[in-house]
Amino acid sequence: MLRIGLGHDTHRLIDGDALRLGGVSIPHTKRCLGHSDADVLLHAITDALLGAASLGDIGELFPDTDPANRGRDSAEFLRLAKQRITGWKIVNLDCIVFAEQPKILPYKEAIRRRIAEILDIDVAQVGLKAKTGESVGPIGRQEAIAAECVVLLEKNI
Repeated sequence: MLRIGLGHDTHRLIDGDALRLGGVSIPHTKRCLGHSDADVLLHAITDALLGAASLGDIGELFPDTDPANRGRDSAEFLRLAKQRITGWKIVNLDCIVFAEQPKILPYKEAIRRRIAEILDIDVAQVGLKAKTGESVGPIGRQEAIAAECVVLLEKNI
C-alpha cells in the first residue's frame, strides 16, 4: 500500500544575514520571517509527511500561538512528524524551492544530506530542485520564498 503527501509553505523575506533552508544556513542578505526558524523547505516536507499519513498539518501540531515553538529548529518538527507516521516508511521525497536569490545549486547536496540525516533515510531518496520567480511576483521580487514537497510512503509489512 502506498500513500502520497503534498506539502507547501511560503514565508516573507526580510533583511538578515543568512537564510535557513533544508536545515542548512546559507549566507544571504535576507532571511525568512516566521515564528520558528522559518525553514520553508523543512515545513513543506513536514506537511507532506503528515498529509500522506492523514495526520493533519504543521500548524495543527506546532501552532505559532504556542510560545514553545518560538524560534524552534524546524528539524525538530520534521523528526516529530516522522515519529508519528508509524507503520509507514519513506520511499522518496521530491522537493522544489522557489527563490529568486540565493542560487541553491551550490548548497543543494548539503541540503539533501541534511534532510536525509534528519529523516534517517538515504540521500538518494531526497530529490531537490530550485526554480526562480523569473523576476515576477513576490518570489521574483525577492519578497518571499516558497517550497513544495511530494512524499511517497509505503506501508511496512
